[in-house]
Amino acid sequence: MPAAKNGDHVRVHYTGKFSDGEVFDSSREGEPIHFTLGTDDVIPGFDAAVCGMNIGDRKTVTIPATDAYGPIRDDMFLDVPREDIPSDVKLEVGDAYQLKNDLGEELHVVIAEIYDDAVTLDANHPLAGVDLTFELELVAIEG
Repeated sequence: MPAAKNGDHVRVHYTGKFSDGEVFDSSREGEPIHFTLGTDDVIPGFDAAVCGMNIGDRKTVTIPATDAYGPIRDDMFLDVPREDIPSDVKLEVGDAYQLKNDLGEELHVVIAEIYDDAVTLDANHPLAGVDLTFELELVAIEG
């Protein structure tokens, strides 16, 4: 059978780890992830790592942040005036919230800083700026 290539529907088991070895996600206890190669269904480095694999192949790859969830971007930090936050909301650095933007899209944010007159929200992906290691196994190529 030929190696996986762009346009192929693939099933991949994976375990994602941080540089210290801590597992942050895995498909091993469930179904393998299913996606189409070359269509931006997964992070670019994951897609590139699976491309060229054969069914049954296993490999471990480290994906730099630039090919994963990108660098931490300063423009993804938002300062919100304190008066725009309901008074009954308890604010703590590190707390996560889901907001909706003007287009109705969900935005995941984490409180980064709390000041007397404003709160800084971080809307970067939680894994932005982080190099990630994946143990991969190509389970199926579905054409």
